[in-house]
Amino acid sequence: MPLLAWSLKQAQSLRELAADGKDTSFVRTAIKYQAFTYFPILLLARISWLRESFKAAMGVGAASENAKEEFKRKGLAYPIAEPALLVVFHAWNFALSCKFGQWSLAYSMMYYFIAACSSGLFLALVFGLGHNGMATYHAESRPDFWKLQVTTTRNIVAGHGIPQAFVDWFCGGLQYQVDHHLFPTMPRHNLAKAHKVIDSFCQKWEVYYHEADLIDGNIEVLKHLGNVSDDFIAEMVREFPAM
Repeated sequence: MPLLAWSLKQAQSLRELAADGKDTSFVRTAIKYQAFTYFPILLLARISWLRESFKAAMGVGAASENAKEEFKRKGLAYPIAEPALLVVFHAWNFALSCKFGQWSLAYSMMYYFIAACSSGLFLALVFGLGHNGMATYHAESRPDFWKLQVTTTRNIVAGHGIPQAFVDWFCGGLQYQVDHHLFPTMPRHNLAKAHKVIDSFCQKWEVYYHEADLIDGNIEVLKHLGNVSDDFIAEMVREFPAM
């Protein structure tokens, strides 16, 4: 069950998961307060990714029906290496979390969840800043590939006292999210060079792309979530005036 809705249409689509075709109390509450639960949810991101990667590598499920169909078509790139290395990863993670059997169960679990939740938060912040709260399109109004990538992603720049050197380190190349989406296989050390060319091209053809610093970017994301919540609540009031 998704915990965040990035458009009113996405919020409405959650009704399809219910047997009666109506919003559950959980969905209504989750969407109503999603601007406040956004950061706590990010803490759980890495745990969710670990779960989904394990399911995919071991062939025991997929995150969605679309992912399931895509997995059927493509399968694993390395069907032997991926499950084997994932087992090695989890074994090493388990050994490290308990300091090779020296720590208590409670201390080991605390270490594991602090490490998983903090890394999940930092990774999700970078991914979220690059994508969340940007333009969304219906299938029938989707623009061409170039304009789609440029208008649905956000570049991260220095600001609010945060230097560009920290942004470059923290984002690891994904501060050039627009450029990365246009050329996903480009090595990250070339993205800065490509950005100059892409910026010039966008100016020539009057295609707008967005940049924000780490503070303003997160504010934009929270405002967008709040706007979707407001639209969702307004729709509920229209459908059920007694509320």
